[in-house]
Amino acid sequence: MTRHASSRLAGLIALLATSLLTGCSKHFALLDPSGPIGAHEKWIIIVAFLLMLIVVIPVFAMTFLFAWKYRASNKKADYAPKWDHSGKIEAVVWTVPALIIMALGYLVWTGTHQLSPYQPLATRDKPVKVEAVAMNWKWLFIYPDQHIATVNQLVFPAHRPVSFRITSDTVMTSFFIPRLGSQIYAMAGMQTKLHLLADKPGTFTGRNFQFSGKGYADMHFKAVATTPGKFRAWVHRIKDAGQSKGALNLTALHRLEKPSDDETVVHFSSVRPHLFDYIIHKYKAAKAATQQAAKAATQQAAKAASPKTNA
Repeated sequence: MTRHASSRLAGLIALLATSLLTGCSKHFALLDPSGPIGAHEKWIIIVAFLLMLIVVIPVFAMTFLFAWKYRASNKKADYAPKWDHSGKIEAVVWTVPALIIMALGYLVWTGTHQLSPYQPLATRDKPVKVEAVAMNWKWLFIYPDQHIATVNQLVFPAHRPVSFRITSDTVMTSFFIPRLGSQIYAMAGMQTKLHLLADKPGTFTGRNFQFSGKGYADMHFKAVATTPGKFRAWVHRIKDAGQSKGALNLTALHRLEKPSDDETVVHFSSVRPHLFDYIIHKYKAAKAATQQAAKAATQQAAKAASPKTNA
C-alpha cells in the first residue's frame, strides 16, 4: 500500500466518522440537540471522538500497511531479526496518548463545571418550575406555580429555561431527555436539580435509563416544547376540572404509587400544597424511625446480655 493510498484510507475513515456524528437520525438523539446544554454535550462528544481518532486511524492504516509491506512474497522488505528498540517509536507511542489524555482531561474538567445541572441557565426569562417524581413505572410532573400536575407528559414553553427538582417515590431511577441533555439520577428521600432549555418548539422523548423493575422498558414520557401562548392555553385547559382527574391529593397520590405498566397521560387540575416535599420527607421520616428502632433494639439486647449484679 502506497503512502497516497494510506492517506486516502485515513481520509475515508474520517469522512465516515464525521458523517455518522453529524447525522440527525432519531437513533442518534444525542447528536441532534435542541437546546444549549444538548448542543454543548454534542460538541464534547465530537471533540473527544476526533481526539481518539488520532490514535485509531494510524493503527488501522499501519495494520494494512505492515501486512502488505512485510508479506512473505516481498523480498525487498527490510529484515532485522535483532532489532529490539527505537527511541523515536517510544517517544511517539508514549507522547501522543499522553497528550490526548491531557486534552480529554481538560475537556471533561471544564465541561463538567460548565454543564453542572445545578447551575441555572444565564437567561433573562424567569424559569418554569417543575417538580419531577419517578414512580413505578411512570413520571409525575408537578407545576408548583401553576398548581397543576401531569403524569407522563411534560409541557413547557420553548426559549424559556425549565428548573427541575427531581426525586423518586420508588427505587433509584434516572431522568433524561437526550435531545435537551444532562442525565441525572432520582433517589427516594433526596432531591436533585436540573436546568434545561429548548431552543425551538418540538416533541422530545424522555426516559428512565436506570433499570427499576418490571415496567422499566415503558417508563418514558413526552416532553413538549411549545409557544408561550400555547403553554398558557394548555395550563388553562388542565385547570378545567371537567377535562382532568381533579385534585392531586394524598388519596390520588397513593393510587399513583401502585405499580402500573405503560401508564397513559393523566392531568390533575389542582395539587396539594408542598406535595413534592411530602414525598421526600416521608422517606426521611421512615429512615429516622428505622434507625431509632434499630438503636433501641441494640440497647435492649445489650442490657439483656449484661450480667445481673446482686444487691
